Amino acid sequence: MSETTGASYAAAGVDIEAGDRAVELMKEWVKKTQRPEVLGGLGGFAGLFDASALKRYERPLLASATDGVGTKVDIARQLGVYDTIGHDLVAMVMDDIVVCGAEPLFMTDYICVGKVHPERVAAIVKGIAEGCVLAGCALVGGETAEHPGLLGADDFDVAGAGTGVVEADRLLGPDRIRTGDTVIAMAASGLHSNGYSLVRHVLLNQAGLALDAQIDELGRTLGEELLEPTKIYSLDCLALTRTTDVHAFSHVTGGGLAANLARVIPDNLHAIVDRTTWTPAPIFDLVGKTGQVELLELEKTLNMGVGMIAIVPEESTEAALATLADRGVEAWVAGEITDRGDHETGAALVGTYAK
Repeated sequence: MSETTGASYAAAGVDIEAGDRAVELMKEWVKKTQRPEVLGGLGGFAGLFDASALKRYERPLLASATDGVGTKVDIARQLGVYDTIGHDLVAMVMDDIVVCGAEPLFMTDYICVGKVHPERVAAIVKGIAEGCVLAGCALVGGETAEHPGLLGADDFDVAGAGTGVVEADRLLGPDRIRTGDTVIAMAASGLHSNGYSLVRHVLLNQAGLALDAQIDELGRTLGEELLEPTKIYSLDCLALTRTTDVHAFSHVTGGGLAANLARVIPDNLHAIVDRTTWTPAPIFDLVGKTGQVELLELEKTLNMGVGMIAIVPEESTEAALATLADRGVEAWVAGEITDRGDHETGAALVGTYAK
């Protein structure tokens, strides 16, 4: 009688030992994100955060957000570069949280792979940890899931969730905005992490450009440009709230500048953003011209060079710009808040981009 071997998890494509090695490799990076409120270490069933730290607040409001990196992960996969998209993930989550004036506290991540390559997973977590340091939050835990049969051996995706806190009477938003307020734009580092389905379709599928192709107008390879990490504005925005009066922020992500700005504008007011105040980076022109993408389509898909907006009283404009300049953030007056009048939407772009 022949001996048979039964089914096993490993035979099904899940390597538990590789997963354990990935956890060991990522521990040093997670440790770099720790805040005093974090209890325990990596490997528990839940991340612990000492909420007694919130006693200093009169009425603490918890803010939470969750997001992913989108199809930008496919660029990372093709290039074999895994330690930058973590910055994108933290930015997408924590810069949403800071919009209401909340201080980022902690974050968890979810990494889904077709096959666990420990060094690759550790590189992804390294990028997330570095992003958490830039955002001032702790990485308290996460999950690495292996999905053989659903994802290819080199395929992966990342997502994350975060929590922040803000004092109730310091909550930012539409109710603070007034006619005459200044719209301050903060420069994006590039495409950030939105619109990559359009960008990939135009540049890689339609035009057939190679990721390792040197693009003169970009001054580097296409792949280097497309993997430029999303700028993390969290600490810069918090610095603004400490040094000057801020009425609202708007994180420019999917949907573009006007649509995201409109989300924080009250029904009776209107935000006007003047395109003549800045010149979008060459990548935006490359996508538009290569794919013959109309300007309005570009603007409702890509950030066009503005990653975050601050709305401040007119008298606080110079102080706000000075604070951002001191922190190395390129920023400028891009518009103003007016009465709604006959405007159909809460925000609009006017003029022609500077050359």
